[in-house]
Amino acid sequence: MLALFHRVSYFPRVLHSSFVFRNMPITRSASRNNTVNMTDVVDNPPEVATKKTNGTKRKAANGGGRTSKKKAKAEVKEEESEESEDVNIDLPPPSVPLDDPSRSLVPAELTFSFDDAKKHLISVDARFKILFDRLGCGPFEHLQQFDPFSTLAVSILGQQISWKAARAIQHRFIRLFNPGLPEKATVPYDKDAYFPTAKQVAETDATTLRSAGLSERKASYILDLAQRFADGRLSTEKLLQADDDELYGLLTDVRGIGPWTVDMFAIFSLRRPDILPTGDLGVQRGVTRWFLAMHEPSFNISISPDKLPGCPNEQDSTQGTDVKAAAPASGSAGESDASVILPAAAIPSTPQARGSNAPPPPVTPSVNKAVSHTITMPGEDVIPLPYGITSNTLKARLNAKQRGKSQLLSPTEMGEFTHPWKPYRSLGVYYMWAVAEGNSA
Repeated sequence: MLALFHRVSYFPRVLHSSFVFRNMPITRSASRNNTVNMTDVVDNPPEVATKKTNGTKRKAANGGGRTSKKKAKAEVKEEESEESEDVNIDLPPPSVPLDDPSRSLVPAELTFSFDDAKKHLISVDARFKILFDRLGCGPFEHLQQFDPFSTLAVSILGQQISWKAARAIQHRFIRLFNPGLPEKATVPYDKDAYFPTAKQVAETDATTLRSAGLSERKASYILDLAQRFADGRLSTEKLLQADDDELYGLLTDVRGIGPWTVDMFAIFSLRRPDILPTGDLGVQRGVTRWFLAMHEPSFNISISPDKLPGCPNEQDSTQGTDVKAAAPASGSAGESDASVILPAAAIPSTPQARGSNAPPPPVTPSVNKAVSHTITMPGEDVIPLPYGITSNTLKARLNAKQRGKSQLLSPTEMGEFTHPWKPYRSLGVYYMWAVAEGNSA
């Protein structure tokens, strides 16, 4: 599901090292992009590899390989040269400064006690202590203030396209309102600071927005969101004051924003403690594996930290491949969900230990073994499975060949499994994306 919100502010998963903060408040950029929608306009589509028709396999493996390496090195030098030409350019000030009164930011603070949340989850399942110690809990430990309009807008901009395409479109979109920026995004800059306000976007016509690479539908989504913030139907204050149900109503009324996007925004941006994204297949798979390991000694799970939402390496990968994720299981009525990327964008891949520059200890095979078998504290009972569900039931549901992309757990079952985590289900959910990549039965 994530490339991950997220894979998104945390929506995940996203304070990239490429951003330069120039004496401005620390914020969280929102960029997380996954599945490809061919109807979206992308000015620079990926090159299509052509099939060799001449020469032998030996030539392709030898001479051809050397030619490709030389060509790749030449392209790298060309890109470095292009960047070196722009790197010393003095950027113009943002059209609307980040500290302008027209921007109402969500403060960098929690509405609950993080220590109490940790203690509660560890008390019901001792394995969470290993995860807290080894992985940290990025969205709830690394706090930044952010603009909810820009966070949701970036989520929409990244709808159903690769992160590379989304990054290019985001730059062109920002440049519509800051024409002094370089034509290409070769100079690091704080995208939060340069992102237009809702009022600026609401006063822009759809044709102009489409010139930045947006599809007609996506431009209409952005305009609907901007108009709601500009006329007061949405505001930072309303989002902060709304309870979870009211938040769903406020945001799913926006064209293109569905329940999944609201779930990710609530967890990674608003940092709400008790959100359960029942339609997220990655979370469903993680919950299934997590509880199966608790009740089936022979079933081992492993933790993949790079699968946690919001890791910068999902965005700034040096592998040259786009990270894709499954689309949400459902969206709002009549509209597709706005994005399959986390609406928060700045989750460190290895959260720093408090009071230290040293990262948490790595996840080793022995740690994975402990996660699989450290089930309860001494004297505590194993959490029972929901009525009618057995270990064999969970094993069968994990059979990807049989189930494909269908749901592993119903919303009711998800609620029953995670009920002991209340009222801090968001923190437990955060780790489930990593567990979803564990060993299958």
